[in-house]
Amino acid sequence: MEPASERARARSSKRKPPKQRGADSRVTKQNYRRHRLYPGIVKAVDTLLARGDVVAPVDVLVETGRLDKDKLLDWRRGRVPNLEKVLRGNLGRLGRFLRILGMHAHDLGLMPSETVYRRWGKGPKQVLRFTKTREPNLEKAYSRHFVRPGGDPTHPPRSKDSTTTPSKDGKDAGREGERTQTQGETT
Repeated sequence: MEPASERARARSSKRKPPKQRGADSRVTKQNYRRHRLYPGIVKAVDTLLARGDVVAPVDVLVETGRLDKDKLLDWRRGRVPNLEKVLRGNLGRLGRFLRILGMHAHDLGLMPSETVYRRWGKGPKQVLRFTKTREPNLEKAYSRHFVRPGGDPTHPPRSKDSTTTPSKDGKDAGREGERTQTQGETT
C-alpha cells in the first residue's frame, strides 16, 4: 500500500491548473467588441435608438432579457430593495455588461447623463438602489443614461399608439428618471 503523501502527490499531478482570471476576463477598449455580451448589447441599443434619443441601462437589460418588465416595475414602485435582486445573471457579468454598454455608447457618440431614479407611486419619493452593497461606481453605471446629441432626455418621444396615462399629479407615469446633469454641462 502506498503512503498517503504519494497518493496526494499523484492526485495533484492530475489536476488541471486553475483558470487564469484578471487580465484575460477584463473588458478593455481593445477587446470589448469580441466579448460574447457585445452582440446582444448592440442589438438592444439599436432598438432603443430607433424608438427615441435615450439609452438607459435598465432598458437595455429589459431588451436583452436580463430583466422582466414586471420586476422592473416592482423595483420602480419600491417593492424590491435593489435592482440586482431581480436581475438574471451573475453580478460580475452584469458589471462587464455595463462596462461594454458604456464603451459602445461612447463609440456611437452618445452623451452620458446622470439620472436619479426615484420611487413611483404613493408615499415618499425615495432614491432607488441598484445594488445591495451601494457601491458608488456601480450605482452610477446603472443610473447613467446615454443621450443622442441634440436629444432631450427629459421628454422621450411618444408614439401615436402610446397608452401611457398621466398620474394624478399630472406627471407622466412612464418616465424613466429625472435628469440631473449631462457630462460637459455647467450648472
